[in-house]
Amino acid sequence: MLANEWITQAAQCQRDGHAFALVTVLRVQAPTSSKPGDKALVLADGSIHGWIGGGCAQPAVLRTVRKALQDGRARTLRITPSADGAERDLGDVLEFGMACHSGGTLELFVDPVLPDPLLAVLGNTPLARALVALAPHLGLRLAWIAPGLKEGGEDGVLRLGKDMPEFLRERLPGCDFAVVATQGQRDLQALRGALALQPRRLWFVASARKAEVLRQSLLAGGADPAAVQGIIAPAGTPIRAHTPQEIALSVLADVVAARRATQEGESPSGSAPQAQAQCAGAGM
Repeated sequence: MLANEWITQAAQCQRDGHAFALVTVLRVQAPTSSKPGDKALVLADGSIHGWIGGGCAQPAVLRTVRKALQDGRARTLRITPSADGAERDLGDVLEFGMACHSGGTLELFVDPVLPDPLLAVLGNTPLARALVALAPHLGLRLAWIAPGLKEGGEDGVLRLGKDMPEFLRERLPGCDFAVVATQGQRDLQALRGALALQPRRLWFVASARKAEVLRQSLLAGGADPAAVQGIIAPAGTPIRAHTPQEIALSVLADVVAARRATQEGESPSGSAPQAQAQCAGAGM
């Protein structure tokens, strides 16, 4: 095992959109087989790439990594000799008792690295194109979905030329957010496709009245009532937006707010109603 193997693995994980934790040895009390500064990349499945010590420490490290990957919070843990093997929360440090015969103590820092959220934009309208142009600058992975698009991954944007639910479920597992910006072009079909992705938040750029009509159509077609009720419309923070670029900015402000709320353990609130000019600017 190479000590710096974690560097290669980190680059691969980021390319593939996989979460991982970088675990660094902070302090040691001999006897231990690691030293301060040793590092390893650790995956939720228990894979360890790098070196942070022997097998006695690994169960505590893996438990801590899995928690960190679930909530995105970094942690410091101390692994120290103890007959009972208990876990203690000491405020700024998690302490694990270790019944290993080596007798050493390790203090490690677990830093989770989560993939950028995936935003799906459905539609091929001026607003959709504005969203696609702006979203990558906000640290979002992007999938652009519209019938007729030439499929591929140019410029870091995944383009998909079909919006059928079965197709999207297969191609985009783990979608975080979705925006339907169809503006009268296949609104209902795009909403069905977006619901199939099961995003944490779904915005529909339309007036409240139009959105309610389409909600009823979705329910009549057998869509999940809770998911349909969760569709946010009108979409966007009210900034008196009028042009497609301004409306895209207002919608992405909501996406950023939802992303940060999730990272900080808050429950994202619903979008505030848009200004009348903003709805008119969206062409609804």
